[in-house]
Amino acid sequence: MIRVGCCGWAVRGGKEAYFRVFNLIELQSTFYKLPKISTAEKWRSIAPSDFEFTLKAWQVITHSPSSPTWRRAGIKVEPGLEDRYGFLKPTKENFEAWCRTLEICRVLGAKICVFQTPPSFGFSPDNVRNVREFFSSIDRGGLEIAWEPRGTWLKHLDVVKDICDSLNLIHVVDVFRRDPVSSHSICYIRLHGIGKGEVNYRYKYTDDDLSVLLGKVKALLDRGYGMVYVLFNNVFMADDALRFKRLISDLLS
Repeated sequence: MIRVGCCGWAVRGGKEAYFRVFNLIELQSTFYKLPKISTAEKWRSIAPSDFEFTLKAWQVITHSPSSPTWRRAGIKVEPGLEDRYGFLKPTKENFEAWCRTLEICRVLGAKICVFQTPPSFGFSPDNVRNVREFFSSIDRGGLEIAWEPRGTWLKHLDVVKDICDSLNLIHVVDVFRRDPVSSHSICYIRLHGIGKGEVNYRYKYTDDDLSVLLGKVKALLDRGYGMVYVLFNNVFMADDALRFKRLISDLLS
């Protein structure tokens, strides 16, 4: 009912070391650049059979070509077609990028794909239409789709709830900042550190923080969520996630 992991291969010693302590990972590398099919096949083949991959959708779909993450990834766009990419626009280019992302999901046997939209993709009538049309048009291939809206969407959670419930989306949240509003049976938590603003990646969770987190997770299960995913996304994610796993084990023992 509770699955815990990290946003990336955060354990020293590489993938084999990661597999020894966690049975879940959210792949971050897929956001920047999709791996080759052969690479994804290798990751799946070396992972234990009960190991679960989730992944972050390719930024080509969610972020505009002017984003610094595009430049760092070295993604090139044909001149004149820049406005065809990103921001969940229902365009041929974005749909093709999704098909490539979905192919990686299938190779990995992923159950969930996370779409994180940037603050620059804020709440607006046009962006509401983009979200609705994009997610209602794609072939999900049996996947659960999780959406982490940022920016001014957070002031319009009633709209976020309506979108998530009408399109069967998981509302991704950091529970130290807000609760999920979707009625989906899965709760997906991404923890970005405690502090001012939406992220504080250099934050290390204290034992008290993790106790509070466990209480929040238990409350979500009591609310009716059938499964809660807890993904740590901070500098100290491996240690914090392992300590949280031990806290859960102590509770169940």
